[in-house]
Amino acid sequence: MNYPTTKQALITGASSGIGKATALAFAKAGINLALVSRESENLAAVAAAAREVGVKAEAYPLDLSKIEQVQSSISAIAAQFGPIDILVNSAGMGYTGPLTETPLADWQRVLDLNVTSVWQCIQGILPGMRDRKSGIIINISSIAGSQVFPNWGLYCVSKFGLMALSKAVATEERAHGIRVTAICPGSVNTPLWDTETVQADLDRTAMLTPEIVAESILHAVQLPACAVIEEITLMSNTGVL
Repeated sequence: MNYPTTKQALITGASSGIGKATALAFAKAGINLALVSRESENLAAVAAAAREVGVKAEAYPLDLSKIEQVQSSISAIAAQFGPIDILVNSAGMGYTGPLTETPLADWQRVLDLNVTSVWQCIQGILPGMRDRKSGIIINISSIAGSQVFPNWGLYCVSKFGLMALSKAVATEERAHGIRVTAICPGSVNTPLWDTETVQADLDRTAMLTPEIVAESILHAVQLPACAVIEEITLMSNTGVL
């Protein structure tokens, strides 16, 4: 079977933040885009901006918190859009509060989106990558995947879990020619800080920008297939979390 030479990426959380910045960076690099997010209006705008650059870009509204639908939906997107060479798992949520006061429903909600939905996206894309014996998976983790911070316990648990998932998939899929990179930034100035589940007072002007993180992601996916950056820790030089 002949496969297109132009790379094709599926990006979750593509309507804002790191996902959006990565989509636009990929578009400028000539990478076709299947864009996933539950925010359909913003997602359509990102797809339109990418098409203006000259690449194929399609918006696929999907709520990844409905984890029982994720694998089949991602598989269907790949079947409709065409072979996915790059999977960027950027969708996720923040959460603050003492662990002892965290409701079980919130615990499950965060783990479902930050870990389980990523696993389901990977399962939806892996068969095609295995068939072609190539592909790269980028998981957007956090410095909170290697360090624990007060009142961020649940978020840290989810990101530690995502790091373990990244390493496990890398180990199991290396023989199939599939590479895995975990991106671990410190604080990034994204809409996460404006959500109802995050209560934090940090200097957002001192944070990394989504565009800076996107540059590292683009670098990782543009490496030759014989090389992989397994983990990137990216921090503001001010030392902000």
